[in-house]
Amino acid sequence: MFKKLTKQDIKGESQLKSSFSRNLKQELIAKYPSITADELEEVIPKKKPLSLVKCEDRLSLYTCDNQILFAQFYTDEYIPHLKFVHKFSRGCFKSLQVDKGAIKFILGGSDIMCPGITSKGGILPSDDVKVNDLVFVYAEGKESALCVGKLKMSGEDIKNQNKGIAVEVIHYLGDGLWNMKI
Repeated sequence: MFKKLTKQDIKGESQLKSSFSRNLKQELIAKYPSITADELEEVIPKKKPLSLVKCEDRLSLYTCDNQILFAQFYTDEYIPHLKFVHKFSRGCFKSLQVDKGAIKFILGGSDIMCPGITSKGGILPSDDVKVNDLVFVYAEGKESALCVGKLKMSGEDIKNQNKGIAVEVIHYLGDGLWNMKI
């Protein structure tokens, strides 16, 4: 989704009000209850303002201290940047794990197929994850998230059907969003 995002796509930047920052932190704590307010304060400090960077195709990037924290298409949900995700422990987010063989395909921008999750090194998403939820994908033997995606099948369907696209990859290590400098 962000494969070809470049600095030329930026149309403008503006500083956001501190009330927006407070509301965003409350939304994040509600959505990801494992993240504490203190942990979030380290990543999004009160003293540093958030900025909104508008890009082409109705894409908005939320930044703090020239670091991208979130992306948002039009009025969709906030998509956390992988550098933001890496600042927290794995248990803070809804996640799944793929086997080692899927890594090169994901880093090339491919969606995640069911066999990459159901094979020996994969771990299915937990029961509290529903279709169209954002999930953070980890790879077998790796500590950091590999990509952010949207679940296209339930965990039960992934296990039973074992074919087709399980996760639509939105943002992955090395894509245009990862490499973009603000």
